[in-house]
Amino acid sequence: MRFAVDTGGTFTDLLVEDGKGEIRMYKAETTPDDPVRGVLDALGLAGKDIGLGQREMLEKGELFIHGTTRAINAIVTGNTAKTAFLTTKGHPDILVIREGGRSDMFNFKEPYPDPFIPRSLTYEVNERISFDGKVLEPLDEKAARTILEELKAKKVEAVSVCLLWSIVNSKHEERLGELIEQYLPGIPYTLSHRINPSLREYRRASSAAIDASLKPLMGAYLGSLERRLREAGFKGRVLVVTTQGGAMDALAMADAPIHSINSGPAMAPLAGRFYARQDSSAKDAIIADTGGTTFDVSLVRDGRIPWTRETWIGPVYRGHMTGFPAVDVKSIGAGGGSIAWVDQGGLLHVGPRSAGAVPGPVCYGKGGTEPTVTDACVVLGWIDPAFFLGGAMRLDRDKAADAIMAKVGRPLGLDLHNAAASIMRVATENMVHAIEDITVNQGIDPRGAVLIGGGGAAGLNAVAIVRRLGCAELVIPETGAALSAAGGLISDLRAEQSATHYTSTASFDRDGVNRTLAALDAKCQAFIAGPGAGSIEQIVEFTAEARYPSQIWEIEVHLRKPRFDGPADIETLRQDFHAVHEQIFAIADTKSAVEVVGWRASVRCRLRDTERLTIVQPKGARGATSKRRVFFADHGLVEAEVHRFEALPSDHRISGPAIIESSFTTVVLDPGASAVRRPSGSLAITPH
Repeated sequence: MRFAVDTGGTFTDLLVEDGKGEIRMYKAETTPDDPVRGVLDALGLAGKDIGLGQREMLEKGELFIHGTTRAINAIVTGNTAKTAFLTTKGHPDILVIREGGRSDMFNFKEPYPDPFIPRSLTYEVNERISFDGKVLEPLDEKAARTILEELKAKKVEAVSVCLLWSIVNSKHEERLGELIEQYLPGIPYTLSHRINPSLREYRRASSAAIDASLKPLMGAYLGSLERRLREAGFKGRVLVVTTQGGAMDALAMADAPIHSINSGPAMAPLAGRFYARQDSSAKDAIIADTGGTTFDVSLVRDGRIPWTRETWIGPVYRGHMTGFPAVDVKSIGAGGGSIAWVDQGGLLHVGPRSAGAVPGPVCYGKGGTEPTVTDACVVLGWIDPAFFLGGAMRLDRDKAADAIMAKVGRPLGLDLHNAAASIMRVATENMVHAIEDITVNQGIDPRGAVLIGGGGAAGLNAVAIVRRLGCAELVIPETGAALSAAGGLISDLRAEQSATHYTSTASFDRDGVNRTLAALDAKCQAFIAGPGAGSIEQIVEFTAEARYPSQIWEIEVHLRKPRFDGPADIETLRQDFHAVHEQIFAIADTKSAVEVVGWRASVRCRLRDTERLTIVQPKGARGATSKRRVFFADHGLVEAEVHRFEALPSDHRISGPAIIESSFTTVVLDPGASAVRRPSGSLAITPH
């Protein structure tokens, strides 16, 4: 058996795949004080449903794949470890200056943001290595020992190290690592040339600082997860999804926890690509994952999941950069738990604050007082209060109505239904703007794309979203309510290797480049023989980080071969760079030489043959069609048919207004829209 778990802000999603390839889906409330407890609660629900008992079920498990937002939450809330930063003398402001940009260059009232590690914990080390690897000034070990003694006195919990040009000669960083182990035994540390051997100091320093600061927290969390799973009976392999959309062993993740940032949201594009290929012929796909706290949107273009090298935690320039390429996912505070509020000027807002799992929406009856998107959907009749989570949780419509009227209706002079509809309209606009930011603003026309709706709240306003965007097609997968967990179930083992070696196509260092690529390939082959042993397929891809002369930033160009055998291969690289540059910037200087700064190798090991994700119909699934009165802003109260998602036969078409619900999600079919159940199990919706 295989288990895939995504711990969200409100619910913990679990998919269980048995030996026959059949999948069962479960949801349990997230427990912020102890997320592992929420995972075990979900496993308990699964064991009870399957009839094996939790221990007996876990003993049959061979793979446990986990996605978590614990790392990003710790950074955003400032709950990382007390971390010191060691750097070359004369360069203590790497983390302060960042990359020198300003989000609003004319706003001088905006306070300068604090660095990730304060100056009080930043120390300058006497040493210097030149760009060609020569030692200009030896490491002053006596001064370094004095610094480490001071860190011990300050009770520092982690140490990050970034010395100039350590990517060319790592001798001084390695020695500092040895001294840290000697004078600060048991204190985790990160060396920049190991975690991120990239050219730019800020990105490398930021990677080291963030990674080190997460090691105590994530080491304890992942250690607790693995230990408690073992105690519960699991004997298989524990994997954690990375920000690159792959997976790695939990203990390896604990040693490099920066890869766990956004591990949960990074899983949705994997599932989105799978369902786009299965259920649509559209060239591009928009993946919209609507959870209880956030709305995550990503893309699939020509079957590829776009990556970004500009991964900022917080606002651009003012936040902190991870320094790593990652799956390009945009997140906003808009989900089922997003709070609706009216400002002093009488404008209605939805989010970014969320009721989360505790206390949750008002209708949960757990102490929440602020109206949310979920409360609005209950009032509109879209969500059945008696059938939330398949009836496991009963919602209080009256409390939701009272909160909406008190906080939205009366302040805006609206009746109950129009106040609730206004909340949904604003939430929809927020989501549309997030999608436009990742499509229209990048030159992509959403009208030609299919929207894959995922997350427990995806179907509530998905039809309204695609109508605003002009998309011709909407697909809600059968596993859509746990889309990220589904992505984890089909994820591959993945590792990224990188190296810096400068050259130009005008005077190409073929031998040096081939040595660099061979070294990267050797690391990939070691990964295949180690963590990837037993995988059913292994794929190694190489890319070059290239630019035109005098350009500041590089773009990635995929290499057609892992080696350069002659002038023809060099010219192919040059032409491929021109093509990629023109695709991105609509211009190319085809007569120019191309500079290459860095080289990357990506290795993927497939763990399962993914042809179909087959959901087992839950026990007690209701197949009968019923009716209830629901409210739509442009139509008022209407009589809508209510269908059970799992019970819909293939090729059966439904016309709106209608509600299609399961134990885990509700799909609202607005008047004028139609839906059909595909043989794959997905719900394909035509919005007009």
